[in-house]
Amino acid sequence: MHRFLVLLGAWLVASCRPSEESSPIRLVDVFADEMVEGRPATPPAPPPRTEWIFADATGTAGFDAFADVSGLAVRDGRLAGQATSDFPLLHVERTDGLDNRDQLHSIEVRMRASAGANFTIVPSVEPVPGPGPARFLVTALGITTPIVAGNDVQTYTLRSGLPLSAQRIRHLYIRPTDAADADFAIESIRLVFRKEYLAGIESGVGFQGMSEIYRESLVSRTPETIRVPVEVPLGSRLELSLGTVDPMPVTFRVAMGDDVLLEETVTTPYRWEERILDLTAHGGRSGRLALSLSSEEMGVVGIWGTPVIRLPAAAREDRPRNVILLWTDTIRNDHLSAYGYERDTSPNLKRLASEGVLFLNNVSQATWTKVSTPSLMTSLYPSTHGVRDFSDYLPASAATLAEVYRGAGYATVSFASNLFTGQFTNLHQGFEELHEDGSLPEQGSSKTSREYIDRVSRWLDVHKDVPFFAFLHLYDPHDPFEPRPPYASLWADPEKKHVHEEELAEVRKIIKEPLAQNFGMPSRAELEQVGIDADRYVSYDKDWYDGSIRGMDSEVGRLLERLRTLGLEESTLVVFVGDHGEEFLDHGRTFHGQSVYGELTRVPLMMRWPAGLPTNRVVDAVTETIDIMPTLLALSGLDTPESIQGHSLVPLLQGEERSWQPRPAFSEKAPTKPQAGSPWPAETESYSIVQEEWKLIHNVVPEAGKPEFELYRFADDPLDQNNVAAEHDDVVRRLAETLDGWRQMANAAKLSPDTEHIEGMSQQQLERLRSLGYIR
Repeated sequence: MHRFLVLLGAWLVASCRPSEESSPIRLVDVFADEMVEGRPATPPAPPPRTEWIFADATGTAGFDAFADVSGLAVRDGRLAGQATSDFPLLHVERTDGLDNRDQLHSIEVRMRASAGANFTIVPSVEPVPGPGPARFLVTALGITTPIVAGNDVQTYTLRSGLPLSAQRIRHLYIRPTDAADADFAIESIRLVFRKEYLAGIESGVGFQGMSEIYRESLVSRTPETIRVPVEVPLGSRLELSLGTVDPMPVTFRVAMGDDVLLEETVTTPYRWEERILDLTAHGGRSGRLALSLSSEEMGVVGIWGTPVIRLPAAAREDRPRNVILLWTDTIRNDHLSAYGYERDTSPNLKRLASEGVLFLNNVSQATWTKVSTPSLMTSLYPSTHGVRDFSDYLPASAATLAEVYRGAGYATVSFASNLFTGQFTNLHQGFEELHEDGSLPEQGSSKTSREYIDRVSRWLDVHKDVPFFAFLHLYDPHDPFEPRPPYASLWADPEKKHVHEEELAEVRKIIKEPLAQNFGMPSRAELEQVGIDADRYVSYDKDWYDGSIRGMDSEVGRLLERLRTLGLEESTLVVFVGDHGEEFLDHGRTFHGQSVYGELTRVPLMMRWPAGLPTNRVVDAVTETIDIMPTLLALSGLDTPESIQGHSLVPLLQGEERSWQPRPAFSEKAPTKPQAGSPWPAETESYSIVQEEWKLIHNVVPEAGKPEFELYRFADDPLDQNNVAAEHDDVVRRLAETLDGWRQMANAAKLSPDTEHIEGMSQQQLERLRSLGYIR
């Protein structure tokens, strides 16, 4: 239990070796309740509620029976009706409080249902055009709770894994039960926003966001003071960000004894104000660091974001002081010039590879971001870490790469380009600061690298003299493929754009899979059904795709320039790796996640550290993405968690192939819930193994027309086009046996869900973990 709590709190002290001369003092780690002084004797009045109470309502109180509900009306103080199918839907539009920028904390519902197992609700910014799209939305993004069927009214509290601001909750779609012919009656529905939630709890530690940028935080309210006993290191500074969720001005004051280090009034809510305070005058002394709030009103919330005392650390010759991990979405290695592509899509990455080590045969463990990212961050196969479907959540007991670096004293920051790489998957574990995709200025655009390179450049200015681990999820190659100018016309003829868009609109009408229709991803058969030349159509998407890669490459070049300008090039290990590839009708489909074929599993990997790695080195050995975590930790001189399944690539980096033991590489495509936001086809299940010159695919649940086993020559047939299983029955049997043994191992090591670990914890421990977002 102790080890589990340590991991949950992101303090991997036992598995790391912090550098004493640079170890930070994080105030969120040393905080204790007794440090809070001046708590209001009388709690402030809570803010107005956002709720629907049906006791005095008439008609349907603004709700409509959106789909498969009969007899909807307010009766006996409850919104009542009957489900005519197992997917009844109600809808209501919010009209008040839409200018509120606060975050949703939870949803409380009081209701009864005569039958059924689950209640689901999903917020939406825009109205949904019909029952079909609404069912898809509810299945994919719905917040669900089990219900107790019967005649008694029950209270249910629902928590979303998605960060949601009030401005993004204009429409609510509600599935009151999942049983046909069930009667239901809803007494009230209440949206609890963060400000209301914080008003009802004591001050303490949280993971709080301002405009979707989240930080480990201390939350307090006026007129409180948090006094933290510290021994101030020589030459140190205090980093912190100030934020409030209230329009009322609040004054933040920081002092050491009689020395006031900061006194500043914040009048703009939902925005971080970043500050750095020099502690040189107090170096080598013990004292109490006082964080005080004041305002004209009592109980106004102030948030101290990422309050950390840091001191500079000199670079070392035997290990990189800093690590930047570039996790690039939807990128095939055969579309990069570093891998021999005829188009010059990636001149900066090609130079990066020439200045370091290029891996030719790196294999991703999954072919969509939701599943592949936890494998990168935990060095575990998907069957082991348990994230395989859209709404799966990485157990808090998993030891992540960010947690290890945080525990070793590194500053840690993450830039997430979609929901899969942030809190929705529990991948904020170990990050002091997280930028969710909702913080991006162009919502709906896949071109995120320019904005995030801008942000990380500013972050580097502040952290250039301390050890850091920065994770950047770059999204540019993902659809929508059309790049920014000037890259949109680099290879794609702009004169043909309107034809391409008209053809997409035409074929979209007949795309059967809801997710494929939403993304505009037709199959070859669907393109041919409407008379479109499939190869010509997908060729235009490839032209845009290549342009998007070139645009992203330019931004990566800016990052490398920034490292040189700041004098960080020699001390920084830069890793570039793809999360999965993209299919352009290679096997009859577009998109990703649907198979374990080569166009999806073969991803680029390159590493550069000028002070410690060779240049112009090319590695031909087969590697796995789960090998990255142990490699980075080995280069950084840190111990790896015992649970990892990958292996360090250091021997290959250093040219010591004799000490490298070749191993098989594995990839997974799990069955998923239909219409749940996961790639299609949902019901299929496939696994692949690469060993020696062979690649075997075992289609455990094959798609119609597919064989159970497929065998390919890995080196000569990188896109798995020529199945030779019938000619090599002995190879199929041998590899199938190895693959089956691996599956048994991966499943036997599966992490337990959080519910199995939290039994027996005190309420205080549970609230601590919930405040950090580690459990729901």
